[in-house]
Amino acid sequence: MQPFRLPRWAKSGLQQGPLLLYLLGEWKVLRFGELRRLVPAASKKMLTQQLRELESDGLIDRKVFQQVPPKVEYSLSRRGRSLEPILSAMCVWGKKYAAVYADKTE
Repeated sequence: MQPFRLPRWAKSGLQQGPLLLYLLGEWKVLRFGELRRLVPAASKKMLTQQLRELESDGLIDRKVFQQVPPKVEYSLSRRGRSLEPILSAMCVWGKKYAAVYADKTE
């Protein structure tokens, strides 16, 4: 797993929802710590807020395992999986223009 390097404008958290949905689409199931490693620019608070919003919108499922230490897994819901073609297209576009935006943010 390689962490994503976000441009400065995306670090506010407003743009991380689509990224989280894309990652969950690629990896199928991720734990909170794995998401933090994949998106190191996101603070713990921002990541938690984004995950809660996506869950309340019905785009991701949150599965809690009753064990010590607690274990929580996130995955795309049925509704979230319906966004996969859109997210894949956004990823292709992002990779195509990544160099342009990298030059402007550095």
